[in-house]
This record gives sequence, structure tokens and C-alpha cells, in this order.
Amino acid sequence: MKRSNSSNTWLREHENDTYVQLSRKEGFRSRAVYKLTEIDAKDRLLRPGATVVDLGAAPGSWAQYTIRRISPGGRLVAVDLLDIEPLPGVEIIQGDFTDDAILAQLDARLGGRPVDLVLSDMAPNISGIASMDQARAVNLAEMALDFARSRLAPDGAFLVKTFQGAGYPDFRNQMMQVFRTVASRKPAASRDRSSEQFLLGRHLKPGAGG
Repeated sequence: MKRSNSSNTWLREHENDTYVQLSRKEGFRSRAVYKLTEIDAKDRLLRPGATVVDLGAAPGSWAQYTIRRISPGGRLVAVDLLDIEPLPGVEIIQGDFTDDAILAQLDARLGGRPVDLVLSDMAPNISGIASMDQARAVNLAEMALDFARSRLAPDGAFLVKTFQGAGYPDFRNQMMQVFRTVASRKPAASRDRSSEQFLLGRHLKPGAGG
């Protein structure tokens, strides 16, 4: 089947993308890793010995970077509906983290140990209907927040991908009710035309945990 002009344009842009080329050179599974590396450099999220949960981890570039930063002694559990090729040192669970059975597996892996950082780079499958896609994105962020607030250590952090639009201000307010500080981050690797915005919450407010 012949590709459309828009598909050809996207492919050319993708192949010429600096971060795509850099990820291939450095052995990362996707360009998305450079969003995390920039935020980590600024906010110092990762440290050796930390316990981290990566929600929506496929294809695994964030997990690749994270396990390097938390070693030695760190622990990383990566979860996604999609299959993730094995990564040394990373505990992988395939499934929906909101499903009771998958959540039980995740909690069993953690063994009651409080989490230092929850990462969520999740995005919904795009339907092409902007209002529906935005609603799904907000819902994913809310579910990730609910998970994080009940499992984070008191001084833990939560980094979540969101999209500016309907529901974004309300979600940010939810974050502010849970964390002492909430900051927004738009790393250079986020394409200018994208409405994605990362919110970083740190230090649970008293009584905000699960």
C-alpha cells in the first residue's frame, strides 16, 4: 500500500530527529528517554538504592536509564499492557496496573517496601477525536496519581505525563492537594507542537497517602 504524503513527511521528520539519532547511537529503545534524562538532571530524581515503579514502561527506554541511575542496590518494577523485551535488573510485569490481579503482582514484588519514585509516561491510544483523547489522557494520569499516593514514601516523588487542555488544570489541582510541591516540566525532547507537559510532585502532604 502506498504511503500517504503525511506518513512520508512524518517518517522523514522521524529519521532526521536529533533525539532519534542519538537514542540509536546510545542504545536506547526510544527518543523518550531524553525527556527523563533532562528532568532528572534538573530535579535529581534518581539515586543509587532507590525503589522505582515505571508505569506504561514500553518499549523500555525510561527503564533502561532508570536502572543505571539507581544501581547499585536499587529496584525497578516496570509495568505495561504491551510486551517489554527483558532488561537486566528490571522486574517486568505485563498487564494493566489498575487490574486487581496485576496490582497484586506489583505489590507482591514491592513486598510492602515504600516507593521512592513513581514514573508515568503513559498516553492513551489515539482515536483522532481530540476531546475523547484528552479525557482518556487525564483519566490515565489520575489513575497513576491514585497509585502513587498510596505507595510512595513520605518524601517520595511522582513524575507524570499530562497534556494541556480540558481537565489539565483540575488534575494539576489534584496534584497540589497530594504533594507539598508541584512543578511543570517541558523538556527539550518534547516536540514543540506537542501539548504534553510533565508534572512533578514531591513530598506527600500529611494525610495524603493511602
